[in-house]
Amino acid sequence: MNHKTLQRAALLAMIASLAACGDYADESDVDDLEDEIAELRSQIEDAETFRLQLLHLADMDGSNADALANVGFVSALVDGFRAQYPDNTVFLSSGDNYIPGSRYTASSDDSFTTVTGVAVPGDGRADIAYLNAMGLQASAVGNHDLDSGTSSFAALISPEGNWTGAQFPYLSANLDFSTDAAVAALVTADGQEASDIPNTLAASTVITVDGEMIGVVGASTPTLEDITSTGDITVLPANDSVTELAADIQVSVDALIASGLNKVILLAHMQQISVEKQLAGLLDGVDIIVAGGSNTLLADSNDRLRSGDTAADSYPLIYNSAGNEPVALVNVDGDYKYLGRLVVEFDQNGILQLNSINPVVSGVFVADQDMVDSVNGTEDATVTAVVDATNTVLIAQESNILGNTSVYLNGQRGSVRSEETNLGNLTADANLWYAQQRDATTVISLKNGGGIRADIGSFAYPPGSTDIADLDYFPPEAFPAAGKADGDISQFDIQSALAFNNGLTLVDVTAQELKDIIEHAVTTVGAGAFPQVGGMSFTYDADAAAGSKVTDLSVGATAVVTGGVVDNAQGPFRMVTLNFLAGGGDGFPIPQTNRVDLVLDATVATSVDMSAEDPGQADFAETGSEQDALAEYLQQFHPNAASAFNLADDIDDNAVVDTRIQEAP
Repeated sequence: MNHKTLQRAALLAMIASLAACGDYADESDVDDLEDEIAELRSQIEDAETFRLQLLHLADMDGSNADALANVGFVSALVDGFRAQYPDNTVFLSSGDNYIPGSRYTASSDDSFTTVTGVAVPGDGRADIAYLNAMGLQASAVGNHDLDSGTSSFAALISPEGNWTGAQFPYLSANLDFSTDAAVAALVTADGQEASDIPNTLAASTVITVDGEMIGVVGASTPTLEDITSTGDITVLPANDSVTELAADIQVSVDALIASGLNKVILLAHMQQISVEKQLAGLLDGVDIIVAGGSNTLLADSNDRLRSGDTAADSYPLIYNSAGNEPVALVNVDGDYKYLGRLVVEFDQNGILQLNSINPVVSGVFVADQDMVDSVNGTEDATVTAVVDATNTVLIAQESNILGNTSVYLNGQRGSVRSEETNLGNLTADANLWYAQQRDATTVISLKNGGGIRADIGSFAYPPGSTDIADLDYFPPEAFPAAGKADGDISQFDIQSALAFNNGLTLVDVTAQELKDIIEHAVTTVGAGAFPQVGGMSFTYDADAAAGSKVTDLSVGATAVVTGGVVDNAQGPFRMVTLNFLAGGGDGFPIPQTNRVDLVLDATVATSVDMSAEDPGQADFAETGSEQDALAEYLQQFHPNAASAFNLADDIDDNAVVDTRIQEAP
C-alpha cells in the first residue's frame, strides 16, 4: 500500500469521525462541519490523483555549434523545472544522443584527462557527460547511437577507470542485444529500477516517483539495419509492419503492468512521427509516447519558438489507445534547441487526465537565457566545463582552413533528402574526382542525402521580417579566434557536414543496375536514401509506381534511360559510392562487380592502399574517406577566396535551377 492510499484512508476516517459527531449548538456549527468535510473530500480527490512532470529530449545529432551553444541552457531549464516538482519529475531521451563527427571525436583529445565528467578521453564521452550531469534517467536506442558500431556503443556506455559510462539504461523492446558479442554483456533484466541499472541495455525499466512506479519502455525503428551499424543485434520485426512492431512492444508493456504498475511511457525512436502516431492507437496500456528521430517540433500557441521555427503540430497530440484510453504524444526538435515538458495527472487507475494538461505549463521551452531566467534555473557546472573543453578542441579544427566558398552550401535535412543541392553536388563531384586518381575510368558518383548532416554557412532573416521566404543565406562566417575569414571552409565544417566519414568504394554497374539504383533512391522522397550525384543526371516522377519513377537518365551526354526504357547497349559504368551504400546501407541494391574500397583495411579483401594516389594536401581524415576527398578537392580547385566555389543553391532566389536531378512536371 503506497502513501497515497494510506493518506486517502486516513482522510476517510476523519470524515467518518466528524459525521458521527452528536448534537450541535447552532446552525453555524453545522456549516463549519460541512465546510471541514468538504475540504477533506477535496484532499481525498488530490490523494487519488498523481501528478507527473515529464522532461524530455531527442535528436542531439545535428549542428555542433547549435548543440554546444544550447546544452548549458537546457541544463539550467532542467534544474529550474525540477525544482518546481522535486519529487514528481522524470527526465528522458528518445534517442540519438550524439552523432559521429567533430563534436563526437573531440572528447578523445588528451586534454579531456583533466575535464570533470569525462576524465578518460574517448569518442562521444562529452555528449554522454552532458546527460549524466543533467540526471537523465533512461534513453531509447536511436540509430545514430549505433553509427560507430556496436563495439564503440559498448565502450561509450561502459565505465572505464574514472569514466563512469552512461549513468542510465539504454532501452529497446524490439532489439535483441544478446546476439551481438560486443554488447551482450551489458544486457540486464527488464523492469528494474533505472537508478539501479546504469551502463546497461534492457527493454524496459521502472522509475519510482513520489511513491508511484512509472514504467518506461524503449523502441527503435525496424529500419535500423539499413540506416546504421547494428552488428549482430537482432532487429524486430523483420519487416516494416507497424502492427508487428506494436506486438513486440506490447510484450514489454504487459510485463510492466503485470508487475503492478499502471502508468507507462514509451520512448519510441521511429524516424517518422507518423509511425509513433500509428503506435498510439495500436498499443494498450501506454499513456505517453515520446517520439524521436524525426526532429518534429510540436508546440502549443503559448510556446515561444526560435526565430525561423514553426511548429509541425500541437503539443501534446492526443490519441485513443487500443484499450480506448487517452495517449499523449510529444516530441521536440533536436540539438538541445528545446526542452519538452509535460505536466499531467493520472487517476487512481493510472488513466491520464486530459483536463489536467495546462498549455501554459506544458509545451516546449526554448533554450536561451531569457527562458532560463524565467524558470530561475542554474547551469550545471560539469556541463559548462565539458562544453568549454569541447570548444577548445573544435577551435583548433576551425583553424585548419581547407577551402573557400562565396555562397551558402545547402546541407539542410529537408533539402538534401528531397532535391539536388549545391553541397550535394560539391561532395559528389569531390568523390568522383578523388576516385579518378585511382581509376580514371570512373565516370559517375552516387551518395545518399542522409549522409550530409549539416550545411556550410548560415542564414538569417532581414531586419523586421519573420517570413521564411525572406531568409538570406550566407557563406561561412569568419571566426577570428581561429584565424578563419568569411567564406573559409574549415576542417570543422567538413567534419560536421560529412559526420559519418564513410569510405569510398568503386563498383561497375550495368545500365539496368544503374536505373534500379536510382529507382530505389527516389522511392521515398524526404528519406535518407534520396541521392546526390555527379557525372550523371536524371528526371523522375514521384507519383509513378515504384520501379517506374525514373523517366530519363544520362551518364554525361549518353542517354541510358529514355521515356522509362533502358538502353542496355550502354555501359557498364564505373561508379564511386560510399562503402555504407555498397554494403546495402539504406537498402541500396548496389552490385559488387569489380568492387574496390579506397580506405585501406586489412580485414577487407577488396580494400587498396591509396597513399600513392592521394594528393596529400589534407591529412586530418582517413585516406580514401569522403572527408578526405572533399578536403583534397577543395585544396585542388577552391583553396582560397580568389578561386572560391560559387555555384549558388536554388534555396537562394538568385540561384540557377537544378540540372542533375529534376522532377517531372
